[in-house]
Amino acid sequence: MTVKKAAKVTIIGTLIIGLLWLGYAWRNIGSIMSVASAFYAKTLCSGVYLAKRDEQQVVFEDVLADMSFGLRHWHREIYPERNLVNITLTGFPFAERDALYRPGLGCTLVTDTSIEALQRQAKDFTPPPPAGRSTALWPEGNMVELSGTVEGVDGQKLKKAMDAAFSEPNERFKRRTRSVVVVHKGRIIAERYAKGFGPDTPQIGWSMGKTVLNALIGTLVADGHMRLDLNRLIPEWQGAGDPRSSITVEHLLRMVSGLDFDEPHKRMLSDTRKMLFLTGDSAASAASEKLSSPAGSKWFYASGSSAILSSAMRPAVGGSQAQYFSYPRKALFDPIGMSSAVMEPDAAGTFLAPAFVYASARDWARLGLLYLNDGVWGKKRILPEGWVKTSLTPTPQSGGQYGAHLWLEIPGFLRPDYPSAHKPPEDAFFMLGHDGQMVAVIPSRELVVVRLGLSRKRNTWDHEEFLHNLLQAVSK
Repeated sequence: MTVKKAAKVTIIGTLIIGLLWLGYAWRNIGSIMSVASAFYAKTLCSGVYLAKRDEQQVVFEDVLADMSFGLRHWHREIYPERNLVNITLTGFPFAERDALYRPGLGCTLVTDTSIEALQRQAKDFTPPPPAGRSTALWPEGNMVELSGTVEGVDGQKLKKAMDAAFSEPNERFKRRTRSVVVVHKGRIIAERYAKGFGPDTPQIGWSMGKTVLNALIGTLVADGHMRLDLNRLIPEWQGAGDPRSSITVEHLLRMVSGLDFDEPHKRMLSDTRKMLFLTGDSAASAASEKLSSPAGSKWFYASGSSAILSSAMRPAVGGSQAQYFSYPRKALFDPIGMSSAVMEPDAAGTFLAPAFVYASARDWARLGLLYLNDGVWGKKRILPEGWVKTSLTPTPQSGGQYGAHLWLEIPGFLRPDYPSAHKPPEDAFFMLGHDGQMVAVIPSRELVVVRLGLSRKRNTWDHEEFLHNLLQAVSK
């Protein structure tokens, strides 16, 4: 084929692909617009009502960050007397979305339901009282004493690592680090916050919420209310001959359910985005998937597995909606002092653990410390003996990179194109979330490191480089 003919074929192929893409977009324009509006409404609602941040800051630093070319045309209304955020797009009535704030439960998209129904859903739930200001040292209380000298820590190298984490070397690729907390030998030795954030600001963990779910299931296993080999988890799977009835709690924790999920965030209307922003019942959406491979045979990282587990907790917790809503605080948050933590539910009342768990950087560090200490807090065992070890046992089908709702290494899709040549210590494990969220636990250094931010573009943030810089400051 001549060069001229090859160029012509390439142009025709490009046009065909472009037309196919436009056809797909046009057929799905309503759903795409609705996802965009839902993201806007949910992000603004949680930022203003739950995190108590300034409205303009949330809009420009969360909603529009790296995406202002589109969402700038949306219109927002906040109704403080109703705890409601409304988002509309002129000329697109199907794009109107509401998000409702309920104390103690954060924000929920009003999807396939009504505002009044969501208010009735929470009528028997008692929100926790405001957290007191304990004068005890962290983690038992709220006091943090940062001194210039810490045994085994090079203060200058530590400061250099913190400075680098908050620097912006490329204006086109913003890091937007918002919080860093470094815990060594059970005490905070360094912390820093961006403008508009502080020690008490709840921040989204995205998929770090999966480890919160791991902990909650661990408490239920400890009480004898759940088992790792429990199957027939969803009523829809209990029909005669349904192969999904063989899926167990452990299959879902290890992401080897075999359900036919697609890759998260690879397309605008991915399973994950539809589950989070288009459906009112996340668990039902995830559980409707068919098997693509036998349960236990293939590893595939998908938030749908966590949504199903969130729903499967209900009967183990006690059954009523109020009991379910109260359980995370009763079983986990209060015992370890995570007073800022909130798990936000969907419209069906199921916790969206795969994505919508908010907590302050200090409270995310408390969760990391719980896992560093083998599930023991003070003198009290929160997670059953052996639970952390089991959770950190590599899932073979994952190539050893994943345990049970915990990462054993930083996966490729959360690393930059040219990642650091420095690898974390072999015993390190991680809670990881979208946009650069991380809790790293390094037992051999007695370290817990929290980094929260909004690093939307792939090459803006490198977890491994950041950890390497910190480890230079802490002796073995």
